[in-house]
Amino acid sequence: MTELIQIGTPPQAQFSTPTGDPGPRTAVNRRLPEWLTIRLPRSRDTEEVTNLMRSAGLVTVCEEARCPNLGECWSKKTATFMIMGDTCTRSCRFCAVKTGKGGPLDPTEPRKVAESAAALGLRHTVVTSVNRDELPDGGSRHFAATIYWLKKLLPDTIVEVLTPDFLGNKENIQIVVDAKPHVFNHNIETVSRLYRKVRPQARYARTLQLLQYVKQADPEIYTKSGFMVGFGETKDEVVELLQDLKAHNVDAVTIGQYLKPGKNYLDVVEYVHPDVFAEYKEIGEAMGFMFVASGPFIRSSYNAKEFSDRFLALRQARAEN
Repeated sequence: MTELIQIGTPPQAQFSTPTGDPGPRTAVNRRLPEWLTIRLPRSRDTEEVTNLMRSAGLVTVCEEARCPNLGECWSKKTATFMIMGDTCTRSCRFCAVKTGKGGPLDPTEPRKVAESAAALGLRHTVVTSVNRDELPDGGSRHFAATIYWLKKLLPDTIVEVLTPDFLGNKENIQIVVDAKPHVFNHNIETVSRLYRKVRPQARYARTLQLLQYVKQADPEIYTKSGFMVGFGETKDEVVELLQDLKAHNVDAVTIGQYLKPGKNYLDVVEYVHPDVFAEYKEIGEAMGFMFVASGPFIRSSYNAKEFSDRFLALRQARAEN
């Protein structure tokens, strides 16, 4: 019998909450503030990565999700690979990836990803995917094969996966765990109150329990999650979300600004000031997270090298002890 993660009330860790929070925000402010400006890349800065991806027939989440850091990351010859196609079976109201029925999996894709990562000389390779809920294993074996080839062709690289929730199927989650990525990332995306609005086909508790299951199944794997602000959440709700992640043994957290990718997506309720992002970083670090990245342009795989350096330092310290 397939064992699914049981959705229930998440355990609560006790931490202090900032006072004087203004409560839920409802007014929509569409004016882009001055801190949300970014230099457009020159074509020659990204040409090598672009040509490499096209020649291998690969997809990057950098393009599909219209990431604001594409120019910076590609100019440094880094990218987040998106496997299993460019069509998602879910329709989250913040995401620019197209929705529909996915095509057949390419059995050669895992090796192509590893070969491309090797050609780029990546030290920290991130692999994500669309949701493929129609597949019996949710694509978990495809993830495992990609991890295998990355480790085979780049034995010194840190392998990070950013996975779907596999509908809470523990057997499928375990397939990815058994492939032993160094970092297992699954994004929680928003606070509990806004889940039905932002992620109607996902479950807040299921995300938390997936992350906890990974840590219990293999304590050597670092767990990571990310979320966006600007949907109308309160500071108290953000702190509660951080508490929930910490209570489920998550090691690293990324916090970024939601930016509306098109007219048919959720409106931005608030453009959060960089000072507030700095406050969230301080709160997360005080809770004991190993790594917290918080800022308007932060995304799940942004600053992966900084996290990789922290990871390598901790691994070296463990080896010496």
